[in-house]
Amino acid sequence: MDSEGRSPHVEWAVVPSDIGPLLLAATGQGLVSVVFHAGPAVREREPARLAARLGAEPVESATGRLAEPIRRLDAYFAGRLKTFDLPLDWSLTAGFNRQVLRELASGVPYGTVVGYGELAERVGQPGAAQAVGAAMGSNPLPVVVPCHRVVESDGGLGGFGGGLETKRQLLALEGVLPQPLF
Repeated sequence: MDSEGRSPHVEWAVVPSDIGPLLLAATGQGLVSVVFHAGPAVREREPARLAARLGAEPVESATGRLAEPIRRLDAYFAGRLKTFDLPLDWSLTAGFNRQVLRELASGVPYGTVVGYGELAERVGQPGAAQAVGAAMGSNPLPVVVPCHRVVESDGGLGGFGGGLETKRQLLALEGVLPQPLF
């Protein structure tokens, strides 16, 4: 236990989703990581990466700290949840990136999109659209901190760490793009 009575470990689990398996991790402070495409290679490397970055040994468990995030993600993919409202552990991001991601989490609601440049302006850094793109690429909490809602000013999708098809699927789920026919 740490000085505040919390277990110092990180819990992780791989859960199915409409966009493929996701590896989720949580600390005593909240959800700390969401990783796309959690196949065998991700399952092999991610716990060690989390241990190195967080200084705590990851334990595989979907019943403790991850139970509520898993329920909320299930509800999101079923179309029943529009706001995650979960405790988040921001320790895998800092500085400008954290500022941008916090603004994204609180200021870009379900079913809407924002341009990279507009998000830069919202955090007081007009002209920092490329830096916002870098912040999106380093987002440790995709889907929950909705970097899929950030698009190019000309209407293009822009990039996405989970792949453009995943971004399209998430935006279609939220009604921003039409659902694919097949």
